[in-house]
Amino acid sequence: MKFTVRFTTEAKNDLVRLYDFLLEKDLNVAEQAIDAIYRAVKFLRHFPLSCRKAAPETPWLRELLISFGNSGYVALFEIDNQQTITILAFRHQHEDDYL
Repeated sequence: MKFTVRFTTEAKNDLVRLYDFLLEKDLNVAEQAIDAIYRAVKFLRHFPLSCRKAAPETPWLRELLISFGNSGYVALFEIDNQQTITILAFRHQHEDDYL
């Protein structure tokens, strides 16, 4: 089964923020990071239950770890139903929390 993945406005804004941060340093690295994130989202479409729970009391709220370089990113998402996932936010693994 393949899930449909939706992005909240906040998640889209997070992607722009993360891209812009890297863009100031290196265009190639910024594009590679976004590619890594989108490859991970493709994985998520097939295996959302393989991701860790973000909170034990909320089994449908989960986090996808995305490797990139020496660290990576985290996508916070919710499994809405048997067909749809909503990505709520993205952050770099060194950030304190979802912004």
